[in-house]
Amino acid sequence: MNKLLSRVQRVDSLLCVGLDPIGEDAQVGSRLGEVIDQTADHVAAFKPNLAFFLSRENGVQLLRDTIQRIPKDIPVILDGKFGDISNTADHYARFAYDVVGADAVTVNPYMGDDAIWPFLREGKMAFVLAKTSNQPTHSLQDVALTRGGMLSDQAARISRQLDEENGGVGLVVGATQPDAMLRVRELCPDQWFLVPGVGAQGGDLAATLRAGLRPDGLGVLINSSRAIWQAADASAAARELKGQINEHRQITKANTVS
Repeated sequence: MNKLLSRVQRVDSLLCVGLDPIGEDAQVGSRLGEVIDQTADHVAAFKPNLAFFLSRENGVQLLRDTIQRIPKDIPVILDGKFGDISNTADHYARFAYDVVGADAVTVNPYMGDDAIWPFLREGKMAFVLAKTSNQPTHSLQDVALTRGGMLSDQAARISRQLDEENGGVGLVVGATQPDAMLRVRELCPDQWFLVPGVGAQGGDLAATLRAGLRPDGLGVLINSSRAIWQAADASAAARELKGQINEHRQITKANTVS
């Protein structure tokens, strides 16, 4: 997505601020506005989480108002983890792109590639779940395949094929297991990763960037939600995390060159 690359280069940032609004309805709208206004200079993208809006009265309108408040040059990734048969997925895509105005979505590939295709419009982007940051008792993503590797590896392979055929396909790869991220990066050397799990979920920023960055110092979006939302000064929190990311980017790039 050209919009994402342009934004990353313009502000020299790989920070994605997640908008997971918590609190009473009466206060949430103003807090969303504060977080957007205070962090906009530091972010590569914003990622509103659909569930945190749909659980509220008039949540769709709140989501539309939130996205409209975001400066037009900043990509908006609607985190809905959509995943259904193609005709249903088409309606989800219409909602994400035409109704609320997102630039990208997250997609669950469990039902196959026809659950992904409707989201691959020109100029739009789909981040496909590959190896997520949660660590469940029974993980489908870690099921071994008879052909070798795990189910998460197959999701990555399919995503790479779709990206090569159409473009606009990234991956969701959590920060909680750097070895798994490194494996996905080996399978998908060129694609963008949306990376949850740094901070509250225990993911290590330095290890994540070592595993996920491409040699050009790009290719990952580090998402932060709670740490920004709960910060007394969202601008300072975003600026600090952006600086930490860029510091590790320089170290990783230097080590790659050497």
